[in-house]
Amino acid sequence: MQRIVSATQLEFPKNLNWISLIADLLLVGMVFGPPIAPFLAASGVSLLPGIADIIYFMGNHVCPQPAMGLDLAPPYIMAVCMRCYGTVTGLLITRLLYGITGGKGFYWLSQYGWSGVAIASVLMMAYPLELAAQIFGLWSFNNYLVTPFGLITGLAWGLFTMPIFHGWRGAKTSLDEF
Repeated sequence: MQRIVSATQLEFPKNLNWISLIADLLLVGMVFGPPIAPFLAASGVSLLPGIADIIYFMGNHVCPQPAMGLDLAPPYIMAVCMRCYGTVTGLLITRLLYGITGGKGFYWLSQYGWSGVAIASVLMMAYPLELAAQIFGLWSFNNYLVTPFGLITGLAWGLFTMPIFHGWRGAKTSLDEF
């Protein structure tokens, strides 16, 4: 049996959330880019080292210590340090949580307006405070130490922004008044 498809069925969805789609594409790049860069660089296959160069270029501009990346494909290292990758991991966890909960739950900080901003801001300070402690000599760089600080920052950032990026479909937050 043959099915007939009308032209209206082939139209692009009008209610596509472009911000959500772009945010997800950026997150996919942040999750997969840094760990695959060393393997692309080491491959020597035509265009792959050039793609790795782009990833390393971006990592050098967002990570305060890209030289501290994990040694995944010697002599090539991950494109960012584990503090930054911990932040990305926190964002990924909150994106998955948002997909499961649909933005319903007490832990989504944007629903609390300026109080949510304050809580998220305090939690997001874990990353810069740890980096400052390292710079001032309180401890030296250690992947096991820096990763949780990045994770806390990523979780805070994600718990605040995921409902904003991925939409509560008409729900208003107290930030909408401003």
